Amino acid sequence: MQSSEHSSVQKSAIGQQWAVATGHPLAAQAARTMLEEGGSAVDAAIAADVVMGVVEPMATGIGGDLLAMIAKQGEAPLAYNGSGAAPLLLTPEHVLDLPNQRIPERHVLSITTPGLVRGWYDVHQRYGRLPWRRLFDDAIRVAQDGFAVAKVAAQEWKIFDFVLHKDPVCAALYRAGQPYAAGEHFRNPELAAVLQAIANDGPDAFYRGEVAQRAEHAMEAVGGLLRANDFSAHQGFFCDPVQVELDDFTLYECPPNTHGMAVLAAVKRVWEHRNQAQPEAELALVHATEQAMAHASRVVCDPAGNTVCTVVVDSDGLAVTLMSSIFKRFGSAYAVPGCGFVLQNRGFGFSAPGHVNAPGPHKRPYHTVVPAMALRQGQFYMGLGVVGGLMQPQGQIQIWTKVLRDQRSLEEAMSAPRWRLEAAGRLALEQGFDDVCAGFLREHGFSAPDPGVGELAGRSDFGGAQAVQRQENGGLKAVSDSRKDGCVVVA
Repeated sequence: MQSSEHSSVQKSAIGQQWAVATGHPLAAQAARTMLEEGGSAVDAAIAADVVMGVVEPMATGIGGDLLAMIAKQGEAPLAYNGSGAAPLLLTPEHVLDLPNQRIPERHVLSITTPGLVRGWYDVHQRYGRLPWRRLFDDAIRVAQDGFAVAKVAAQEWKIFDFVLHKDPVCAALYRAGQPYAAGEHFRNPELAAVLQAIANDGPDAFYRGEVAQRAEHAMEAVGGLLRANDFSAHQGFFCDPVQVELDDFTLYECPPNTHGMAVLAAVKRVWEHRNQAQPEAELALVHATEQAMAHASRVVCDPAGNTVCTVVVDSDGLAVTLMSSIFKRFGSAYAVPGCGFVLQNRGFGFSAPGHVNAPGPHKRPYHTVVPAMALRQGQFYMGLGVVGGLMQPQGQIQIWTKVLRDQRSLEEAMSAPRWRLEAAGRLALEQGFDDVCAGFLREHGFSAPDPGVGELAGRSDFGGAQAVQRQENGGLKAVSDSRKDGCVVVA
C-alpha cells in the first residue's frame, strides 16, 4: 500500500465476516491479508502489530512488551501477560543514591527485558493458523523498502526528538535533530533483517542469538544491567482476567501487574448513576476514576506511557485485543547496535525500595498496558484498547461507561471530548468539551492543569482507542480513534 492510499482510510465500518481496528493503514493491510488467506484473528493482530513496530517506532517495537485479551466464540476471555522483567542484576541497592530513590525516566536502569517477540509466538502457538514466518512478510517489506511517516507519528517524532541525542546509535537510527516530517520516507533495513531472522528461526533468533548478545554489549558499555541471560530467561504466561458483572455485561481486564482493577472499580462504582443529570454523572465518574487510580498508585505506582493497539474479530468469532508498547516515547532511547530498535524503559514504573512495587532482580514492574474485552450474556460484545499513558485507564473508563451503561453508539463514545486527571486534583479538558459540564467540574474542585502540562501531540494527548463491537444483527462494527493515525478494515 502506497502513502497516496492513506487519504481514503476508514475510521468506522461494519463487516459481516470479520473486522479490524488498528493504528496505521499499513498495519490494517497486513491484518486484512492474513484474514483473506484464512488466518485467525490472532494471526491478523500479530501481523498488524509487527508492522506497527516499524511505522510507529516511538510507540512500540521488538524492544517492548505485549499484553493481550483473547476469546473464542462462546468462551470467557483469556489474558496473556508478555511483560518483561527487570535484569537479574538489578537490586534495590542500585537506586538508593538516585533522586527520591526512583529510577529516572530514561536511565539505563529503566531498561527491562523485551517480552514482545515471545508474546507473539506464545499466542500464535495457541491461536494461530498460518505459518509463523508468513506473519512477518508485510512488516519486513515495509521496513526494507520504507514508508511515508504518518501525521500524528511525525508530530510525536518532532516533540520527542530531544530524547534521541544521548545514545549515538539511537541518534543515528532515528536522525536526531532532524525528525521525520509527515509524508517523509523512513527505512529501517537493520530492523528488517532482525524480523527476517525471527520469521525464519522463531523467537530464539531474538532471545538466544546475536540480538541478545549485542544488547548485552551495548548495556555493558553504558553501565546498564540487561544481559543476554535476561533474554533467554524471559517467559510470558496466560492467565485468567479480572472481571466485574454489570447486569447483562461482564467486563474483563488484565490482572496485576497492570492497572486493570482500577478500570473495573471505577466503571462499577458509577454503574447505577445512569439516570443522573449529565454534570452530576460526569463528576461522579471523575471522582470514581480518581479514587480507583489513587488506590492503584498506593499498591503499585504512577501510570504513564505510550502504546499501540489492534482489535480483531474473525469469521469464526475468535476475538483479540492485542497491545504492545516500549513505554515512554522511544522507550529508553538506547538502541541495540545494528538491530534497528530501542529497548523499553518499563523500569521507570518501579517504586522506591520498601514499596510492594520496589525494584528487584527478575521482577516485573507495574504495567500500563491493559487490553480489555466485554461479553454480553456470555457472548463476545466488544474488544477495546486505549493508548496514551495516563489516558489508558481513564479513556477506557469513559468509553466503557458510555457504551455499556449509557448505551451510546461506539462512534459517539469514541469521539466524545475527554477529560484527563492530572496530579493534585487538576483536570484537563479536551477541546470541544461541553461548557456547562466543564463549569460544573471546575466549581467542584477540579482546576485546570498548568499550561502545557500533558500537552504532547494535540488530540492524541487524550488517548487513542481501537475497538470492535458485535452488533445485534451479528455484524461487526470497527472504530478507530480520530486522534491517531489508525483505520479499520472489514469484510
